[in-house]
Amino acid sequence: MSMTGAASQPKRALILAGGGLKVAFQAGVLQVWLDEAGLAFDHADAASGGCFNLAMYVQGMTGQRIADNWRHFEPLEGVALNVPQLERLIFARSLFTMDAYRTKVFPRWGLDWQAIRASRRVATFNYYNFSRMRLETVEPAMMDIDRLTACVSLPMWFPPVSIDGDNCIDAVYNTDGNIEEAIRRGADEIWIIWTVSEAGRWADGFVNNYFQIIEVAANGRLRDVLARIEASNAAIADGGRGEFGRTLTVKMLRSEVDLNYILETATDRIAEAVNRGVAEARAWCAVEGIAVTKLPDPPPPTPGEAVSLQFSEVMKGFVGLGETDYDAGYRKGSAAGTALAVRLTIRTEDVARFVTDPQHEAAATGAVVCDAFGGERPLQGGLFNLLTDTEDPTRKLMSYRLVFADAQGRPLTLVGFKDVRPGENHDPWTTTTTLFTRILQGVVAKEAEGSATILAAGIIRIHLLDFLGQMTTFRLAGSTTSARTAALVRFGQLFFDKVWDVYASRILPASPV
Repeated sequence: MSMTGAASQPKRALILAGGGLKVAFQAGVLQVWLDEAGLAFDHADAASGGCFNLAMYVQGMTGQRIADNWRHFEPLEGVALNVPQLERLIFARSLFTMDAYRTKVFPRWGLDWQAIRASRRVATFNYYNFSRMRLETVEPAMMDIDRLTACVSLPMWFPPVSIDGDNCIDAVYNTDGNIEEAIRRGADEIWIIWTVSEAGRWADGFVNNYFQIIEVAANGRLRDVLARIEASNAAIADGGRGEFGRTLTVKMLRSEVDLNYILETATDRIAEAVNRGVAEARAWCAVEGIAVTKLPDPPPPTPGEAVSLQFSEVMKGFVGLGETDYDAGYRKGSAAGTALAVRLTIRTEDVARFVTDPQHEAAATGAVVCDAFGGERPLQGGLFNLLTDTEDPTRKLMSYRLVFADAQGRPLTLVGFKDVRPGENHDPWTTTTTLFTRILQGVVAKEAEGSATILAAGIIRIHLLDFLGQMTTFRLAGSTTSARTAALVRFGQLFFDKVWDVYASRILPASPV
């Protein structure tokens, strides 16, 4: 419900921080905050890429409409090389221009400048006037295509925008979220969606260095303002007035979003980031005690006939009965001859939905084979998750949850994960073929694993000959060859992208394709 006009209620400000294309995640959060949780804000502020979402919000679009605009966004549609400047090499005015955004992307999003200027929503956009060396904070009544373009014109990548004869650029080096403006306008609660990376991993190379400088500027300014708020609140609690004269509450949803700030070309990765924003916002609201009415899942970004995909997988190894540690269980099982194998068929009915779902979940059928639990036992249910994100951008998980029954009919659950991460003895082959495995008593849901009884633990692997056989088992079902081929490419691209995020992050933090 809105807090506007209720004297006893706090004034609430929304801060849509920048983050380049990472703000696709922010759009997913807006779907939840605006539509599913029904939150309203007395003021909204944005800088850099967040200004895209603010323009849509100010125009009156729903959170889901904003999210859907990003779900269907085609990054290559916005690419326009600054061809006349390329021959100047290091003296070029910019590598790209924003012309394609002006002529293609903004119209596709449905931006209406007249509606934005007439909006009754209180908001502020930020860009930096380089000619006058000052931050320009602009209300909707002054917004136009030039000012929105200036808000996102990162030097080197895009040329400055001339506004009233001044060179104007992205405000990120000055601020990536104008919290002081929200405070100045009377905010008591400051709600921030933050997608600029805070991982703190240094990577060499010009492009990496450029974005790391942005991270320094953005995070440094953010933390400085948050520290001032904390000090002001502490002074007020001690009976003083504090810098800001009132107690301020900061509510922040922050995430390490696995997208490159600019160099991203895959529609599926953008859509996945939006859907991840939805999932994380729902979880965040649950922790905050905010009721959410979930909207139905949207169609995939390229709707049409669903194409199914399946492949087979065989893993073999050993488990130790009564063990909880994976390595100890493997050694004990190997010595005792307690072999374990799983023969699986992994299947998704809709590749488009699979690749844009942050959980990348598919059904698993087949059998668990272990003499200690009754020999070959058919699965009664199974789920597989492919290379899902973790809080660490350079670590992904492949998860298995397989339900079966032993010879006496007692239900059991095999849970396992492949830990895909860089480091010594963590090469791509080893991590994507090694499953750390436990067998639990009963049918155990993910959230109940911590209290489940562990009957055995160990390690099973895909061996080379089985892997070569696996490569021949891919099957797709769709009405046309082109649809089946496109689905296989999307599946392969998902796998490639996620492995890139882990093992090629020193080249670029996220795969550009």
